[in-house]
Amino acid sequence: MPEKNAIKPKLHLATITILVKDRQMHSPEVNRILTESGHLILARLGVNVQRHCIEHCTAMITVAIEASAKDLNRITKDLDQLYGITAKSLILV
Repeated sequence: MPEKNAIKPKLHLATITILVKDRQMHSPEVNRILTESGHLILARLGVNVQRHCIEHCTAMITVAIEASAKDLNRITKDLDQLYGITAKSLILV
C-alpha cells in the first residue's frame, strides 16, 4: 500500500520542439519515443516545414507536456540522440 505522505515530484508544463531532418526516414523512432511517453503528452502539433516537399522532407513537431524535470530531460535527451533529430525543451511553469 502506498504511503500517504509519499513525496511526488514537481510537475512542469513544458514544450519539446523536435526538428526531423528526413521525416520519412526518422519518424518511426521519434514516434516510438513519443508513444512510450504518451501518458505525459497533452498535445502534439506536426508541421511539414518544406510545404511542397515529396521526399526527404524536413518536419517539426512541437509537443506540450506535463512532466517532472527528470522525465522531461530524459525524453528530450532520448530524442536528441537520434540521428537526424534535434530536440530542445522549454519549461514554461
